[in-house]
Amino acid sequence: MTPAQLSVAFFLQMFVIIATCRAVGWAAKKYLGQPQVVGEMIAGVILGPSLLGLLAPDLQHMLFPKESKTILYVGAQLGVGLYMFLVGLGFQSEHFKSNAKSAAAVSLSGMAAPFVLAVVIAPWLLSQGLFGKGINTFQAILFMGAAISITAFPMLARIIYERGLTNTPLGSLSLAAGAIDDAGAWTVLAIVLATFGGGPMLAVKAVGGGLAFVILMLTLGPKLLAPLGRWAERDGKVSPTLLGVALMLFMLSAFAMDAIGIHAVFGGFILGTVMPRGVLSREIKKQLEPFAVIVLLPMFFTFSGLNTQLTMVNNIGLVLSTLAILAASILAKGGACWAAARLTGQDNATSLGIGALMNSRGLMELIIINIGLQKGIIGPALFSMLVLMAIITTLMASPMFELVYGRKARERGELGALNEEVEEGDLAPAPAR
Repeated sequence: MTPAQLSVAFFLQMFVIIATCRAVGWAAKKYLGQPQVVGEMIAGVILGPSLLGLLAPDLQHMLFPKESKTILYVGAQLGVGLYMFLVGLGFQSEHFKSNAKSAAAVSLSGMAAPFVLAVVIAPWLLSQGLFGKGINTFQAILFMGAAISITAFPMLARIIYERGLTNTPLGSLSLAAGAIDDAGAWTVLAIVLATFGGGPMLAVKAVGGGLAFVILMLTLGPKLLAPLGRWAERDGKVSPTLLGVALMLFMLSAFAMDAIGIHAVFGGFILGTVMPRGVLSREIKKQLEPFAVIVLLPMFFTFSGLNTQLTMVNNIGLVLSTLAILAASILAKGGACWAAARLTGQDNATSLGIGALMNSRGLMELIIINIGLQKGIIGPALFSMLVLMAIITTLMASPMFELVYGRKARERGELGALNEEVEEGDLAPAPAR
């Protein structure tokens, strides 16, 4: 395709992507009680070979020609990275510090239990020929452990945001645990790739570079970025020049994480957590969020959906294997995170809420397994099983969270509203519940 033809294809793609994501997201929210983000994930699968490509292959090929997927991929990475930067801007470090013990325990437990499970099921899956040629038991265990332990960090953030829990202890704790969890999973994936032929320096670069970046940002970042906050406070706004500086810093952080082999989303999120609060963070979110959420994030979901083929699970043996993986994954991830939260002092409702959120895999899972498929670590059948596991656990997250925590959150909100009116002298104090 010529550049002019690619341009025409891109604009038609974006019309279809935005329209489909908004429509399916609206339907999921209205009729299924799911967050907009879950509908957008389903929309991405609908536009891929699993549905549109199955029912109208010529139309699907016309809308998404092979040559245009590179452009879509870049937009997808920009979208999810920028969104996580905005999530980081809303991250309350005070909540994380007060729950650091719980965050670390939840994250480590949410990784340890899936890896124990992987020790059991990976050899079985390997014996069925579901991994690529040349993969040994150790590599299979590491990959399955990373795939099962991953949390849908962007998905988790959207659910927390849409429930209005971004600045609550539960929201901050879940985001912190999810960030640690996923960083660990990406590091393990880097080790798998290194043992598979990427070379040992790939793993060293991922682990060492990631630690150096986080330490640098958390120790020197606030001090180095403070002048930007003072600039915004002095002007009472974020000027185009200041916004440009913030975006350049985001691009550099995303580049650093991508370059060392982890993922751009973590660079954006870490930068967002150390940016000065006040006018700067508030105005950046106000200016960037609509475009990131409505235009860029749907590109991420669609690109992932284009690589998903659910029709691969087409016999009873594969269905049973998928059900076994699904059941074991839910118990290992959700159960371990719930138990860790309880053991570190969280009440049962909060612990169940954390377990429900952390059990969602979403598109982060699809990223990992796409890499595994492309590198020949897993075969198409296992890829499809893990796609189904990712979709089902993601669909479960919101209703499970609402079931175990939603009522408590609403009661807290009602109680808080009543007490605010008490402070204004309108009502008697609300009773403790």
